[in-house]
Amino acid sequence: MYQNRPPFYDERQFNLPEFIWGQFFPGGQQGPGQPGWPQPPGGGQTGGGPPTAPPPAFTPQQPQFQTFAVDPGAIRGCLFRFTYIWLRGDSFWFFPTFVGRNSIAGFRWRGFRWVYFGVDLNRVESFQCY
Repeated sequence: MYQNRPPFYDERQFNLPEFIWGQFFPGGQQGPGQPGWPQPPGGGQTGGGPPTAPPPAFTPQQPQFQTFAVDPGAIRGCLFRFTYIWLRGDSFWFFPTFVGRNSIAGFRWRGFRWVYFGVDLNRVESFQCY
């Protein structure tokens, strides 16, 4: 009856963060705090990890202009700084640690802690860094 079902799979056998991390960085040689990973400007946050403090206690007002996509060069100036991001349908405090040609990654404030988060730049309506 169940001749073609997959073999037994126990998700506890995988350390999920390391399992996923290995897909992007084979051998685990790169990552936050390692050579080749974006580092903050002198005297700033070290190791590429989340900030050690919560974001500012206010919510800024969204600028009136809107774009089809955010230019990576413009948001690069916000690296390792508290940044408020407005996406289509969502807004939040963000601490960017990487800016690529089409995406941005860093840590998103979830009300009580920072979690790693990435998003395509074409989903960002506007941003403001502090």
